[in-house]
Amino acid sequence: MTQPSRDLEPVHSARDLYGVELRRQRQLIGLSLDRMSDIVNYSKTHLHGVETGERLPLPPISEKLDAAFGTGELFQGLWGAVKREYSPRRFDHCLELEARAVRIQEFSASLIPGLLQTEAYMRALFTAGEPGMSPRGIDGLVADRLSRQETLRRDCPPDFWWILGEAALRQVVGSPAVMRGQLAALLPLVNTRHSTIQVSPFEADACAMMSGTRILLTLPDNSTTMYQEGSGYGEIIDDRKAVTRHMREYDLKKVHALSPRESATLIETMLETYESCESPGT
Repeated sequence: MTQPSRDLEPVHSARDLYGVELRRQRQLIGLSLDRMSDIVNYSKTHLHGVETGERLPLPPISEKLDAAFGTGELFQGLWGAVKREYSPRRFDHCLELEARAVRIQEFSASLIPGLLQTEAYMRALFTAGEPGMSPRGIDGLVADRLSRQETLRRDCPPDFWWILGEAALRQVVGSPAVMRGQLAALLPLVNTRHSTIQVSPFEADACAMMSGTRILLTLPDNSTTMYQEGSGYGEIIDDRKAVTRHMREYDLKKVHALSPRESATLIETMLETYESCESPGT
């Protein structure tokens, strides 16, 4: 038996306000969910879930809705409020800086960084890391992280530089199929006008960055702030001397990491490894 939808509270929840406004706009122009699904290329199930507050509006649906309804940036603005509502508080300031940054440099020891993750990878990661969370909660985390990747698609994106520990390529998240898709998604970004990816191999010297994640965010005024994160904690560092020291450590890590060409070769090798992990019939 189908469970009744919960009562929406648009006054108290940006997510509920989004759902109420979607239904209102759709009904104003007399569109069924089936027709709306055809227009924005999202499933009827997903659209119904957004309208009832059971699902988060996965990007880039907000832009498509604004275009379909002629509502300017209404739904894009509502999505910004929804994101703020669901972002972990400790990471909020980092997200604000990330949105303004002209250069983003990140080191991740054992996981693919969020800006580079495929939807399948992040969903598997969240499911494993939050075993008690509902599917709706996982949807929220996935949508929030996917929205960050809009930064990659700006007309004038920041300069990106990622260093990945070799463990990030070898640690299976989800399944070999998920890893194949994830590593394949890395290759086009290894060496472009706006992005560089290097792999720090296991044989590289130990350093202070070996555990966790560090993100260096440089703003238009050339100031740099660092966010570092480990298991159960995250902190912003903006002391100039401390940031300068961390920037030097990052530069040294670049020197000892594989070149972009060598990194691409290792990623391709690992991709072949995951292809051989599954039988031809899977």
